[in-house]
Amino acid sequence: MTANQPPMNENKQQGSVLEESKLGNHKLVIFSAPSGSGKTTVVRHLLKVMPNLEFSISATTRPMRTNEKHGHDYYFYSKEEFEAGIQNGMFLEYEEVYEGVYYGTLKSEVQRLWDEGKAVIFDVDVEGGLNIKKIYADKALALFLRPPSLEILVERLRSRNTETEEQLAVRIAKVKSELKFEHRFDKVIVNDVLSDTFVTAEQTVASFLKSED
Repeated sequence: MTANQPPMNENKQQGSVLEESKLGNHKLVIFSAPSGSGKTTVVRHLLKVMPNLEFSISATTRPMRTNEKHGHDYYFYSKEEFEAGIQNGMFLEYEEVYEGVYYGTLKSEVQRLWDEGKAVIFDVDVEGGLNIKKIYADKALALFLRPPSLEILVERLRSRNTETEEQLAVRIAKVKSELKFEHRFDKVIVNDVLSDTFVTAEQTVASFLKSED
């Protein structure tokens, strides 16, 4: 989702809505990765160096924090509004990460950015990324950012000191599950040396955006 990637939970509901659309020359770039792999850092870098990219702002039902703004950090919805949006087909993909706490990608957000002549970049979890890729097919470039090893990723997660051992165990189990899906993405980028990762990501995205449909 956005550069403020939401938390993930094993007990979540996942959904997507498929529909045909006249996409023209519009493009989408999807970055997915297990938590702690560094995808938010890579996405922020690409936004700085590639002016034709624009970030897709996610919708959520979690409370707005004091330093956040509606329409800038997230689109903030009540639980009832969000669930009505699901029923009305407003979302490309959505998930319930905790009971009553939803995150999702609005179709209208993608269209808004396309109308501005931008290519859309997503920072989403693995399932959300695959759902968006399924909808847009060759119009979307799905990139999987993975750590050099599971051990290094676990160390990164531990160094955050933001979770209990029980919460960390759940997250690590989630990471192991998500790593099994990397073969379903268009390209896997190993995030070992960050400067090299930036170069690879820039070259890969630039090549995709220049390509003919």
